[in-house]
Amino acid sequence: MTQSLFIFGMGYTATRLAAQLRARGWDVSGTTRMGDNGTISFTDHAGVNDGLARASHILSSVPPAATGHDPVLTTYGETLRDAPARWVGYLSSTGVYGDTAGAWVDENAPIGSGRRSARAAADAAWQSLRADVRVFRLPGIYGPERSALDRVRAGRAHRVDLPNQIFSRVHVDDIVRAIVASFAGPAGIYNLTDDLPAPQNHVIAYACALLGMPLPPLIAADDPALSPLSRKFYEENRKVANGRAKRLLDWQPLFPDYRSGLRSLL
Repeated sequence: MTQSLFIFGMGYTATRLAAQLRARGWDVSGTTRMGDNGTISFTDHAGVNDGLARASHILSSVPPAATGHDPVLTTYGETLRDAPARWVGYLSSTGVYGDTAGAWVDENAPIGSGRRSARAAADAAWQSLRADVRVFRLPGIYGPERSALDRVRAGRAHRVDLPNQIFSRVHVDDIVRAIVASFAGPAGIYNLTDDLPAPQNHVIAYACALLGMPLPPLIAADDPALSPLSRKFYEENRKVANGRAKRLLDWQPLFPDYRSGLRSLL
């Protein structure tokens, strides 16, 4: 029997997952807002319901609205609850943990206190949808054509004068590998991160060294050059533990730190 995956939101990560599974003989379909490039429009209810009825696996990468309401659950929640799929996944964010002043957090930490309150509400809603849901909490995602190397080359990289600010990140292909590993693993919540939380300035400096380009200037956290979204990002400081995914999914990141990940992208 052909394995089939239906994806809500064929974005960066989901598209790479789809490519890997299709190469293994899977039937993969999914939605975009406009239904272009062979996808189904999110508002095509008949097409979506047909895809859900045929899927052995279902994944959503669609973010919540600012109100906290998840558009997938709002529109298709009842169908999802009754769908015959044996695996359901949701791509969430480690931003649900908020600011921990640089302390480590794992999946048992409380959520909803940070800037991602809408995401935390959606995260909780997916957990309660059905018993076979896997929630993947993701930090900063990087990979081909979306990394510090690309920002440095384009002159869009910056260093912020917050030397003790720590963040976690993960290579997109390590997310894909963990999702695939979870097909045979237990339901639950998984942090998918590399093994080395590090200041963003270190990542930018290493990218510059690899490219032989000068460091961008150091700017203050309240510099007008930073967008409001970026300033909110730098208000948080945490290290995210990935031990649960390693234990229960038999997963190890191929790129355990930003150095190995960036070198692979050169």
